[in-house]
Parts: sequence; C-alpha cells; structure tokens
Amino acid sequence: MLTASYFKGLGLGASLIMAIGSQNAHVLKMGLLRQHVGVTVLVCMLCDAVLIAAGVAGMGSLIQRSPLLLEAARWGGAAFLFWYGLRAWRAVLADESLQIAAGTTAMPLKSALLTVLALTLLNPHVYLDTVVLLGSIGGQEAGDGRLWFALGACTASMLWFAALGYGARLLAPLFARPLSWRVLDGVVGTVMWTLAGALALS
Repeated sequence: MLTASYFKGLGLGASLIMAIGSQNAHVLKMGLLRQHVGVTVLVCMLCDAVLIAAGVAGMGSLIQRSPLLLEAARWGGAAFLFWYGLRAWRAVLADESLQIAAGTTAMPLKSALLTVLALTLLNPHVYLDTVVLLGSIGGQEAGDGRLWFALGACTASMLWFAALGYGARLLAPLFARPLSWRVLDGVVGTVMWTLAGALALS
C-alpha cells in the first residue's frame, strides 16, 4: 500500500515536472553552459519539496474534514489531469522545440540564484501543480500514504532536475528536435489520462 502511494506520487510528480516550461529551459541552459548548475538544481529541488509537503499536509488535512471537499478535489483533480493530458497531446501535434541561446558570458552567482527563484516561485503553474494538484491527490492517501506520496513526488523532482542540469550537454541536442518533445509529451499525456481515469473511478 505504501509502495503504491510512493509510486503514485513518483509517476504524477514526474508527469507534471517533465513539461516544457521556463524553469526547465533555464535549468537546461545553465547545465549546457556549465554555470552554477549545483545551485540551480538544488533550489529547484528544495522549492518543489517545500511546496509538495505544504500541499499534501495542508490540503490533506482540509480535505479529510469534509466529504464534500473530498469529492470536489477528486473530480477537480481528475478534470485538471484530463486537461493537462489534453494539453500534452496537443503539443504532440505542434511544431515545438526547446530553444537554448548558448551565450558565453558567465552569470554571477547572485543573479543565477535570483533568476531560478523567480522562475520557480513567480510561476503560478508551480503552485497549481504542487500545492493544489499534488496536494489534493496526495491528501486523499490514507495514514502514512500521504508521506510516501509526497516522498515519491519529491523523488521525481530530484531525479528530473539532477538529470536535466547535469545531463544537459547530452540532452540539449536531442531535445532541440521537435520529435523528441513530441514523444515526451505523448508519454506525459498518456500518464495524465491514466491517472485521471483512476482518480475518477476511485
């Protein structure tokens, strides 16, 4: 049961994190330029961990006090997952690729820190994904399942940002091709729709 909660958090967290966005583009760029990769990756990991924990703890406590909120979270989460999956499948049909402007000027550490914090905390989708979506779904797990769900989602975040930042030199040429993003978006869309169906039928 706890293992299932962990992998549920891992799968949903990975699906949400592996989407084209400003934060991922920045992490990839810093990794490609080999500038402040450790700080950039660490900030992304820590911010995700704090937001996921807050979402699961707060939303879980609130939802358990009200069956009405539980139903609203279940159907709202399923609807959002379906919409997110639909958006991913629409991206499969679009001609999109990740553009990296590889400059040569080194960015100061302070600027690198402020930039990644801004891209992380000023993005409303970060709160929607972590606090609202992961929080509402993780909050429905019973007992220690909430903790394991949160750990799974945090693991996905850590693995993704570490791979993206430190493997950027290998990933950048690949993901400059639209086909690569289409394949990734197709996987994300499939996972999202599967989880939406499971949530609606739970």
